[in-house]
Amino acid sequence: MSGKLSLVLASKSPRRAEILKNAGVDFTVRVQDADETLPDGISPENAVMYLASVKANAVKRKKGETVLGADTVVVSDGKILGKPCSREQAFSMLRALSGKTHSVYTGVCAVTDEKTETFFEKTDVTFLEISDSEINGYIDTGEPFDKAGAYGIQGFASKFVKSINGDYFNVVGLPISSIYEKILKNS
Repeated sequence: MSGKLSLVLASKSPRRAEILKNAGVDFTVRVQDADETLPDGISPENAVMYLASVKANAVKRKKGETVLGADTVVVSDGKILGKPCSREQAFSMLRALSGKTHSVYTGVCAVTDEKTETFFEKTDVTFLEISDSEINGYIDTGEPFDKAGAYGIQGFASKFVKSINGDYFNVVGLPISSIYEKILKNS
């Protein structure tokens, strides 16, 4: 990456940080609490772009910095699935994903001195049929609780993924190739 880009990741996600690090991107992490309440009736693609923008704009940016915000949701049967708050909610989400194809949306917002770039990526993920005991065993790992849709494709739930159509890294939480192409490549 170019030495002149001063990138700030506005996310506490270790997965997002790992994706940037593995792609050879230099960055710092700076997070500010922000109101993540969504307007009623907002579409999934607008929801993730809105939240990515809220996160990026909440961080105090210094001159010359690019602040990168991101947000990921899972959508099944037209319903946005965020992070589960309870075991029952995680079970319900995973039951809804079993044997079906769902969509993962990640919104990205980059704020610089000159402009704001906001976009989203969508990836379709198909799960195998998973039994109640398999769901409970997965929940017992504790992994579902900090992940949209109650699963991490890169973790224990990888065995439930039959196929994906789109960017794998988008499902993890950061569509790195799109970020590279739209934000980092010419910086």
